[in-house]
Amino acid sequence: MNRTFKYVLLSAVVIAQSVHAQQTRAFKPVTTQMLVNPSPNDWLMYSRTYDAQRFSPLKQITKDNVAGLKEVFKKEFAAGNQESIPIVYDGVMYVMLPGATVQALDATNGSVLWEHKRPSGATRAKALAIYDDMVFYTAPDTPDNTIVALDARTGAVRWETKSSGNLTSGAIVVEGKVLSGRTCREQKDCYISAHDAKTGKEAWRFYTAAGDDDPGGASWAGSPVAGRLATTWGLAGGYDPQRRLIFWGVANPMPNTRMDRHGGKWDAIPTSSPADLYSNSTVSIDPDTGKLVWYYQHLPGDDWDEDYTNERTLVRTAVRPDPKAVKWINPDIKPGEVHDVAFTIGEGGGIWALDRNKGQFLWANPFPFDTPNFLISNIDGKTGQVHLNESVMLKAPGDHRTVCYWNTRSYWPPAYHPTLNALYVPYVENCLDMTAADPAKKIRERRVGIPREGSKLENWAGLMKIDAATGVMKPIYTGQAPSQGAVLTTAGDLVFWGDLNQKFRAFDAETGKILWETTLGGTIQNSTITYAVNGKQYVAVLTGEGLTTSSPIGQAQIKPTRRYNALYVFALPDSK
Repeated sequence: MNRTFKYVLLSAVVIAQSVHAQQTRAFKPVTTQMLVNPSPNDWLMYSRTYDAQRFSPLKQITKDNVAGLKEVFKKEFAAGNQESIPIVYDGVMYVMLPGATVQALDATNGSVLWEHKRPSGATRAKALAIYDDMVFYTAPDTPDNTIVALDARTGAVRWETKSSGNLTSGAIVVEGKVLSGRTCREQKDCYISAHDAKTGKEAWRFYTAAGDDDPGGASWAGSPVAGRLATTWGLAGGYDPQRRLIFWGVANPMPNTRMDRHGGKWDAIPTSSPADLYSNSTVSIDPDTGKLVWYYQHLPGDDWDEDYTNERTLVRTAVRPDPKAVKWINPDIKPGEVHDVAFTIGEGGGIWALDRNKGQFLWANPFPFDTPNFLISNIDGKTGQVHLNESVMLKAPGDHRTVCYWNTRSYWPPAYHPTLNALYVPYVENCLDMTAADPAKKIRERRVGIPREGSKLENWAGLMKIDAATGVMKPIYTGQAPSQGAVLTTAGDLVFWGDLNQKFRAFDAETGKILWETTLGGTIQNSTITYAVNGKQYVAVLTGEGLTTSSPIGQAQIKPTRRYNALYVFALPDSK
């Protein structure tokens, strides 16, 4: 028998046997209540919980024993873009792989239980979802653009629904609806959608680039509706079950500059919010109807292609911003008053704290640091109205400006530790050197990342600890290597985080001291999670590269192993 054929046949038999084992064991359907209050053992959505805190109650691995972590297994994957985050339910890990593939793995040893592969071969989606007895996968890139429900036990297709736009953000399930965001090239494709999880039937759409008849349509100053673009390419949104509100972040308006969007007139729209809605906004949506409840615009009429499409981290905290540490504060807030807060930090920098009820502005501050060419000049404390820094805007063809920040954080999510009431946010002191296009002189738009003036390359990247009550920010780690790895916090008072120089670390959540470190085979990409099976806690991380990985590697002047896709899983050794 041909050796290759024999290997394929044996592999198929192993997978078939594993699938049969999955089918025969009891499978408990995932309910809405389980998503709202998941078992500590599971990781049921991209940041574990709807509030996107990325905090795990597991505490078998602690500050005292984390130094003993050992690799349990490693699983290599094919080449291609890797931007996803696995999920885990009842000892099974579901993971997206390059090549438009979803695999179910035994989360204790990595053995394949089933595999689903799309014909398009393209994988850019960032988040899988699970509900009932199905795993939901958004297959991006034309001609696929399909929302797929897979049987969680076998990988068989239960239903699939064609969509429009490019389904890069992945999915999240809210109240029995599969929600997905997308990139878009026409206004008609710029929307967040909800599909019935049982049937795949579309329930509603929310358009993220407002048309003339939509609330906020006038903020586009009459520009052609078909050309209005504001995407939701980043991670999927979140949900507040008490208020029954969906929260979603919208990216920059396109084309990149105001001149290109508004017939050569940079001042066709205001330099303060609202402008070009709902770009660079937090939108709050009714899960029943898809109607807008409230919005807040973080960056009005963006002139530089900055994105505020990141997840919103939902926290309940006393609010007492420190005037010495926080630049913009609502004077009507009583210090120490408890609020349900939505935190966000965008690609262009800045941190905002908004009340979740109606989007009331609480406080904001430049992030990671203040600088004269920060893209925002002022935020009105009472209204929350944002004013752009006009000195760094592109007002004529060929204009050249440097604006801070750029990709200071992108789609790699931060974490929150509830006991310490602290956010942990990766950052890079990266600014944008930009020249506006000048067709008459045949100058093309130029965009290059450069370090912030005065920063030092050896510590231009870091991990910021932010007090959620006071807004006080402190780097607990700095280094030369930037990150595209998600942050993870645990009840063991640990912070796990990795960088583009292949270093995966565990920090003391209170002090920032490095307690454990290992070097992986490739760059760490947007993925770190933890889970437990049969009483044993595991920590998992993916290596690989996304579409934006090359630029920070080059700027940092590091030389890691490139494009090595693998899953690494760690745990403490079994006690003898």
